[in-house]
Amino acid sequence: MFQVEKYQGTKEQGFGLVTKQLKALLEGEPNQIANLSNASALLNQFMDRINWVGFYLMEEESNQLVLGPFQGLPACVRIPLGRGVCGTAASEQKTLRIEDVHQFPGHIACDAASQSEIVIPLVKDGKLIGVLDIDSPEKARFDEEDQKYLEIFTDELLRHL
Repeated sequence: MFQVEKYQGTKEQGFGLVTKQLKALLEGEPNQIANLSNASALLNQFMDRINWVGFYLMEEESNQLVLGPFQGLPACVRIPLGRGVCGTAASEQKTLRIEDVHQFPGHIACDAASQSEIVIPLVKDGKLIGVLDIDSPEKARFDEEDQKYLEIFTDELLRHL
């Protein structure tokens, strides 16, 4: 049984604990949807000042990202590679940390409250699986530390996908 924890201490300590919890939640579970669902729920519970967290999964037949497990308001279902923050991060296979989404060319507004965004590509064995997308109603919500620890979190997640 999972118990809600109050995260205290430094950002490093908090992300260390949430990554450890992720590992425990995913240990021995091979189902990708279940694992992504638990990962999005865990991040939603852990991170403050966010309004959406979830995954878009690569659909090779259509060459698009398709909505996967998430926490938040209903979202865009399909995102072409190269479009918006998610599609750009996926096509470039690099993390994008956007301080003001309204300044990003081609931004796709699924939630009008979103002001900043971080998107981390999920790449395993050289293959794009999808992206982790996190939105915030605050401008410049995500910093270099968030990026560093979210990349560690997604590395742990990828071990179970």
